[in-house]
Amino acid sequence: MYKVVILTDHDTACGFRLAGVDVREAENPSDAQEKVRLLLSDEETGILAVNEGFMEVLDEQIKEQIEKSYRPIVVSLPVREKLGTTAERRAFLSRLVHRAVGFDVTLKQG
Repeated sequence: MYKVVILTDHDTACGFRLAGVDVREAENPSDAQEKVRLLLSDEETGILAVNEGFMEVLDEQIKEQIEKSYRPIVVSLPVREKLGTTAERRAFLSRLVHRAVGFDVTLKQG
């Protein structure tokens, strides 16, 4: 079974960990590039969500590899400041998951 991996900065990593997601932290854009490169070749990664700020600075070679790859599915994860309200963030993440796995997944709030 494939896993969902989030690659983000330290400030947002905690929230994803609390949700039970496999999280990798990157210190800076070059660290993020190296981790994306490794995760693209990881046989267990099915969906890779990368912090939008890190996605914007990936080199062309990595972007081409993402475009040609069928697995993992790589999606850009917007930073909190650009999404607005909590409802908008949930709706956006729901659309990302639906696009990646083909059906709606509802997470229980607790």
